[in-house]
Amino acid sequence: MKNTDKGNLNKEVNPVFDVAMEAGHILLQNGAEISRVEETMERICKYYGEEANDFFVLSNGIFTTGAYGTKNAYARVRHIPVKGARLDKVVAVNQLSREIEEGKYQQIDLVKEKLEEISNMPIEKSWQRILASGIGSGFFCVLAGGCFADCIAAFIAGIVLYIYVVFISEPYLSKILGNIFGGALIVTVCVLCFQLKIGTHLENIISGAIMPMVPGVAFANGIRDIADGDYISGAVRLLDAILRFLCIAIGVGVAFSIYQSMVGRIVL
Repeated sequence: MKNTDKGNLNKEVNPVFDVAMEAGHILLQNGAEISRVEETMERICKYYGEEANDFFVLSNGIFTTGAYGTKNAYARVRHIPVKGARLDKVVAVNQLSREIEEGKYQQIDLVKEKLEEISNMPIEKSWQRILASGIGSGFFCVLAGGCFADCIAAFIAGIVLYIYVVFISEPYLSKILGNIFGGALIVTVCVLCFQLKIGTHLENIISGAIMPMVPGVAFANGIRDIADGDYISGAVRLLDAILRFLCIAIGVGVAFSIYQSMVGRIVL
């Protein structure tokens, strides 16, 4: 972000481009597809009269250039690490962009304040995430064909899984190790429930309990990015999702191997 006028550095910053950059940052960091990020940034700039711009968005970075006035130029690059999805923030930014186009935010400073509020939105409480994992696992078990007892076992496994995710995996482990140990933990808990006669179909219990770990949003967005022609970003997101699938499968395979060596066979 530089401008030279007779050898002097102009430190003036265009707030419209900064706001568009921040909106794109929030969207991309929280799981939005590339086309949505670019469209939102363009809409914000267009509404405030800054149409001389160019956005280049990748899965982990945004490149923004633009011109305002006759002598001023704007250029900025922002690196955005690949993280998990926070769809509540994506929805909030989308709603904000609609309200901007409706004329509810005439002053750009109000948009800055709103984006700061969205960026600082707190994550759900730990007990809510743990309970949601258990309930989701139970219902996914139903979709897999499980009976009521299988759903109870999947619910227990989902609860244990997210206790591990919230208190061990996220704060202390890398993505690779967290998914490997998570896959192994799921099988271990499901097998224990099965051995205790909580549930009658082990494959249905595991199918339901493993779903909270599946990176469905990243995988779907990767497909959508490729379909929209964003091949680099789509490939990166697909690779990230496939790596997580592979790590989960390794954990599941190791746990099954240990279980088979102990009991001599696997009864599904």
